[in-house]
Amino acid sequence: MPFTLAIVGRPNVGKSTLFNRLTGRRQALVDDRPGVTRDRREGKAKVHGREITVVDTPGFEEARGDSIEARMRRQTEEAIAAADAAIFLIDARAGVTPLDRAFAGLLRRSKRPVLLIGNKCEGSLHQAGLAEAHSLGLGDPLGVSAEHGIGIDELFDWVAGHMPKAEVKPDEEGEAEENEAEEIKPIKLAIVGRPNVGKSTLVNKLLGEERQLTGPEPGITRDAIMIPWTYKGWEIELVDTAGLRRKRGIEDRVEQLAVGDTINTIRYAEVVVLVLDGDAIFDKQDLTIARHVIEEGRALVVAVNKWDAVADKTAALKRLKDRLEASLHQAAGVAWLAVSGLKGTNLDKMMDAVLAAHERWNRRLPTAQLNRWLGEAVERHTPPLVHGRRLKIRYATQVKARPPTFALFVTNIEALPESYERYLIGSMREVFDLEGVPIRFLLRKGKNPYAKED
Repeated sequence: MPFTLAIVGRPNVGKSTLFNRLTGRRQALVDDRPGVTRDRREGKAKVHGREITVVDTPGFEEARGDSIEARMRRQTEEAIAAADAAIFLIDARAGVTPLDRAFAGLLRRSKRPVLLIGNKCEGSLHQAGLAEAHSLGLGDPLGVSAEHGIGIDELFDWVAGHMPKAEVKPDEEGEAEENEAEEIKPIKLAIVGRPNVGKSTLVNKLLGEERQLTGPEPGITRDAIMIPWTYKGWEIELVDTAGLRRKRGIEDRVEQLAVGDTINTIRYAEVVVLVLDGDAIFDKQDLTIARHVIEEGRALVVAVNKWDAVADKTAALKRLKDRLEASLHQAAGVAWLAVSGLKGTNLDKMMDAVLAAHERWNRRLPTAQLNRWLGEAVERHTPPLVHGRRLKIRYATQVKARPPTFALFVTNIEALPESYERYLIGSMREVFDLEGVPIRFLLRKGKNPYAKED
């Protein structure tokens, strides 16, 4: 297990800015308003050549009960308990607050190594606050500026001093090359949907822990949170995302950032689970999300959540099937499951559908089989006449997977009707079991480029 470092502190002291600085990329949402981060986010950082896990946490507040703030506090406490060490941020320009003092007491009781950091130390307004930080009883504070990169080398030195010594093993000849060849990359799985359809509840049930903040309030999740996970021996990068609403209804800047984060997550995912509310299946926004997933070339699985609470299941199933057939012909045969994130119903079946979709999305077809299929498909339903001459499709070859993409060599590209392309795609799905994944054709003009000249 890599060394784990938790970044903690009250709201708006710069935790997410520091997290982005340490991990070397903009992963966490950053805004001037407090309370933007609501879930734990993990990332990788290199400290003197060694990889560690860095955890961004929600802002700590003195709240109890079941409010959002209380649930955020529990997320922070769990992150501290699971970490090997913690960085405690205060705003050096604002000085030490009563909330900082309460948090310092919690950290002292945790028995974890703690580095006290006074953030926002660019300029000269931080000196009094940095001096006051000695009163927290956590040792000498380190002055940094997460935004400008000041003090980061000293931070890394402190972390390195608290990491266990690396084990040095003798190299075995060829071992590194063999391990690299056998390396299987994790499946990138995104959970998306409208606000309040139960995405985070479903993720927590999959993980078997309250990893993501949940509640009745819509829009709780703001960041796209990646969580490493293993299912049936498969390494999976599971990403919970913010709910997607219609753009014209979004005025809040933080929500705009969160939606942008979700769109980027879809772009870099491999399989996307679209979560629907069982009582509002495939409204206009659901279809917009599904079409975007398909346009990005991702494999799609549909999970109808809260199924246990659906009163008229027959009507709900009819609506689901009608919408899939009428509106998502680009990924015909997409797998759908009726699930309950709260009770865990059918989540194993959902994940099996995810693995099956991932396999189809990665599939490569032998050229000989492709052209046997093409010959039979053209013989069964011949292409149309163009100016009295039969349009010919001479050859097919797969040019890439992820999603499956094929080049078709046609005598007249412009004359091939879209309806005939749809026929070929439908036939290909049926023959090669490519249900539910986008299939792309690239039309090329000319003869078979691989045929031998006479």
